[in-house]
Formats: sequence, structure tokens, C-alpha cells
Amino acid sequence: MKNIKRIMIRFLARRISWLKIKWLQMTLLKKIKKHEGFRDQVYKDSLGFATIGYGHLVLDTDHFIEGQSYPKEHLEKVFDGDFDIAKNNASKLIGDISLNHQAKCVIIEMVFQLGIGGVSKFKNMWKALGEGDYQTASEEMLDSRWAKQTPKRATDLSNVMKSCKI
Repeated sequence: MKNIKRIMIRFLARRISWLKIKWLQMTLLKKIKKHEGFRDQVYKDSLGFATIGYGHLVLDTDHFIEGQSYPKEHLEKVFDGDFDIAKNNASKLIGDISLNHQAKCVIIEMVFQLGIGGVSKFKNMWKALGEGDYQTASEEMLDSRWAKQTPKRATDLSNVMKSCKI
């Protein structure tokens, strides 16, 4: 009987952990969508790049036609793919650095917006994160061209980073 209770407790603990992770991921998805906004047609972003849906950078391999509207369901799938790429690329950048979950979410959102190459250039932020210094990391985020181009988003994410604790 004790073994069954122990197994059930472990199962429930894992299930609760899984549900918490899913809830946090859904919160992050909503936050990114809010920051990106949604358009069902191709438009030029703040830097002049062709974009559609929730901030999807239109690539040569995409088949989106300017002036044509696309179903939200289709663009949701495009977003899901972009989010998975951002999450995987953020994990590559983070590597062995021990980060608070909220800090990981900040990095994922930055990678969603800037790409892995753009976020990898935040050398002083990465140095601070490696030292567990979220305050300095948040300041380094704001000392960037990114913060000048998208000041509200950069400030929002910097504030989240600043509030992190290991």
C-alpha cells in the first residue's frame, strides 16, 4: 500500500509540474502575441521587413502574397512553429547557465523578436547572466539598439529580468 501511495504522489507531483510548465508556456505565448500584434496580411515591420501574423518574418521560402488575407488558424500554426524555433534557439544560447524560469522566458521572447544571432550579440548581458546578476543583465538589455527600436518591449522585458531571482 505504501508503494502505491508513493507512486501516486510521484505521479501527481510530475503532473502538477507538467501543468505548471504548460501554464507558464501559455502565458509566454500570450505575452509574445500581445507584443507582436496580429495582421492577417503581409505588412512592413518597423525595420521595413515583410511580416505577417504574429511577427513572422516572411522568408523567400514562404508563399505569402502581399494584399491577400490569410486565415488566423493558418497563421497560428506559423506562430507555433516560430515559437518552437525561438524556444530551441534560446536553449542553445542559455546552455549551462542556471536561469530563473522568468529569465528563460525573457530570452525566448528576445529570440522570437531578434533571432538567435541578434540575442547572441548581447555579450555583457550574457556575462551578467552567467554570474547570476539579473540587475546588470537587465541594464545591459536597455543599452542596445534593440531598446531604441522597441523601447516599450525592451523596458517590459528588462523589468522582468530585473525582478528575477535564482
